[in-house]
Amino acid sequence: MNDPTDHDLAARRFQTAARDLEHIVRNISARYIVRGVPLTWRLLHAIEAEALADLGLASRHDEIMLSLFQRPSGLSYPETDDPVSFGASNALPAVFAFAVTAYEEAERRAATQLASSQTRRRAQPRRGRPWGG
Repeated sequence: MNDPTDHDLAARRFQTAARDLEHIVRNISARYIVRGVPLTWRLLHAIEAEALADLGLASRHDEIMLSLFQRPSGLSYPETDDPVSFGASNALPAVFAFAVTAYEEAERRAATQLASSQTRRRAQPRRGRPWGG
């Protein structure tokens, strides 16, 4: 019979690896987000490859744990420069989900900042022109 602490330890190890991978993916995605690079299928594959090849990740987690985050070979996605769209699907490989979330959050922040700056501009009193116009 398995000791319940073995299950708890495995769950904690998985959660730690997932958080680590998410942090790596967010950092990689941020490099593209700040440069205004749209999320395309080709970029998503590049982010996935870079994240899973991260030497720090490999040194902190064993191979079996990392294999849980590999995209199944039968699950293929386009490798084009078209924008990423999953439609209503919520069954995404972990790296894809982390990258899409990072881009969505950046888009929401940008929209909020834009709306906020427009509100501030409208709230400021208009100064008259020095020539009386």
